[in-house]
Amino acid sequence: MKYQGIKYIIGAFFLGCALTGCNDNLEITPPSSIIPEDYLTEESQLDSYIINRYTALPNAGGGVGLDNGTDNEAGMSFSSSYTDGDWKVGETAGEWNFEEIYQLNYFLDRVLPMHQNGEISGGKENIDHYIGEAYFLRAVAYYNKLVSLGDFPIVRHTFVDDREQLTEASKRMPRNEVARFIISDLDSAAILMKPTAPDGRKNRLYKDIAYLMKSRVALFEGTWLKYFKGTAFVPNGEGWPGATKEYNKGYQFPSGSIDNEIKWFLEQAVEASDIVASKYQLTTNSGVLMQGAGDTNPYVEMFSAMDMSGYNEVLLWRDFDKGKNIVNNRAVDAGTTCTAIGLTRGMVQSYLMNDGLPYYASSLYKGDNSSQNIVEDRDDRIRLFLKQPGMINIWLNVGQGTHGVPVEPALPDIINGVGQLRNNTGYVSRKYWYWDHLYCNNWQGETGVHIFRAAEAYLNYIEAYYECYGNLNSKADQYWKALRRRAHVDEDYTKTIQATNMQKEAELDWAAYSAGNILGDATLFNIRRERRNEFLSEGFRSPDLKRWRSMDQLMAKKYHIEGFKLWNTDLPEKYAAAGYNLIYDQDPSSNVSSPSASNYLRPYEILKTNRAYEGYGWHMAHYLNPIAMQHFMITSTEDREAYSDSPIYQNPYWPVKANYPAEK
Repeated sequence: MKYQGIKYIIGAFFLGCALTGCNDNLEITPPSSIIPEDYLTEESQLDSYIINRYTALPNAGGGVGLDNGTDNEAGMSFSSSYTDGDWKVGETAGEWNFEEIYQLNYFLDRVLPMHQNGEISGGKENIDHYIGEAYFLRAVAYYNKLVSLGDFPIVRHTFVDDREQLTEASKRMPRNEVARFIISDLDSAAILMKPTAPDGRKNRLYKDIAYLMKSRVALFEGTWLKYFKGTAFVPNGEGWPGATKEYNKGYQFPSGSIDNEIKWFLEQAVEASDIVASKYQLTTNSGVLMQGAGDTNPYVEMFSAMDMSGYNEVLLWRDFDKGKNIVNNRAVDAGTTCTAIGLTRGMVQSYLMNDGLPYYASSLYKGDNSSQNIVEDRDDRIRLFLKQPGMINIWLNVGQGTHGVPVEPALPDIINGVGQLRNNTGYVSRKYWYWDHLYCNNWQGETGVHIFRAAEAYLNYIEAYYECYGNLNSKADQYWKALRRRAHVDEDYTKTIQATNMQKEAELDWAAYSAGNILGDATLFNIRRERRNEFLSEGFRSPDLKRWRSMDQLMAKKYHIEGFKLWNTDLPEKYAAAGYNLIYDQDPSSNVSSPSASNYLRPYEILKTNRAYEGYGWHMAHYLNPIAMQHFMITSTEDREAYSDSPIYQNPYWPVKANYPAEK
């Protein structure tokens, strides 16, 4: 029983689970008549196998509110990451799994020797490309493990049914070694993949995407090592659990020291991101707030286009086709209230005014008594993407969709208990919405989903260069100005830096901190701000905050998630006139937070029974996920209490005990 468990953990799935899926673009099913022994012997079979793994790419299924559970966005339910005792070590499952890695190792183990021996029929260039895609996809799978678990086994091959071999393969390698392995896979992918998407529509991977992903991985690891240096979260840091295992004792960094390691990763990020940033242009922003037929804004349309192949900035996107049962629900979700995931006050106020100054330093700022005022004369990335009362959302085929709000209501519905109808913070993103009602039917959406875009390369270069060298060169200057120009913000970022009040920024922005201290470097903070603003609701915020070590301060002082300004405005009167009954301080009937707590709506402080009623806190352990107990049990034979003979060690400050919370 235990032996079978190890085998499963390492990823010995039936090959059949790799051979299922749909038949088009990102999802093609190999013919069912082919059995594993005869499979992967011709070019088309390699193509089919690899395309079926594309669903593991970041956000391949679409979705909205991708920064939920951070200081950017807040859903109806609090995140257990920020409360005491709610996140616990699991009994089974968790992030410690090898399923996706196994599928790709199987492919590489089988295909590489056959290709070398000339035993695969088809064109060499295409076969090389599919092998390159496999390396890329394995890198993505490992990157997910790096972010969630840190140290992780580096498993390059599938294994035979041998207990000793499988247990040996469970040894966790230091996180920087995992990152180096990922980069090695991405280098292989860049060598083997074609210079342009082979499908001609950018629905397939190609060389430049490997460089972009390489810059993401290298920036993540370089900054993680920098901000966690000396702690239990990096090799050889104080309390690093890897040192308890004989196989990691006396570990030496490949570059000689952690400082050299940091520098190496950041240099890799600079080099790789520049390859992409120097080649691809940002999509033009016309500044038009689209409100009807005839209105056009390429920048806005880029995020919800049916066909994204024409956008130079979009490097990879996923195509959807209802006729082939490949659909998403993004138009429905973005056309209503983003599944009740709202933008926070901190997110909205992070955007600069058009003059390049923070809101507190600019004469353009009109206050925050209304959402109309708060975005006036402001960065287009919030002006264009924050829903406003009376805004026209849908103007084509109105009435032919079951969902979607054609005209934004005069008052945000902040008390509705239905997820698709509740405006949880009073601020809802318009990003990803679509203006044709035909596509606003539940799970019948066909709008495209971008997977990678070039703006990331711009941001990765700016940050990596500054973190590495402490200054900005001409390229960083060029890339930063291009991003601000597109947002219709004064290009002179030095005036922003000079006007930045870090104490003020720290009130609303977690990234104003690292390791519990407010940043003393306003340039670095504004680089982080740019990233936050550009990646609104794209899923970057959580990994960014973790690598910057930007939650320590929550252990000393809890943070209150807030939305729009509700009290000391004319809104209560308007709600009453519209028939809304706003109730506070009357548990269990309360439906809004109390004005005695804040003028701003606090979605988790409506009922005192809410676990986040006192605000969001933090535990150091929460920077990484815990490893579930089953994985220790099946790799241990003697120590049935502490499982000390298992090659696996638990992540910092998590106990080796199921259903127990973090210890620190």
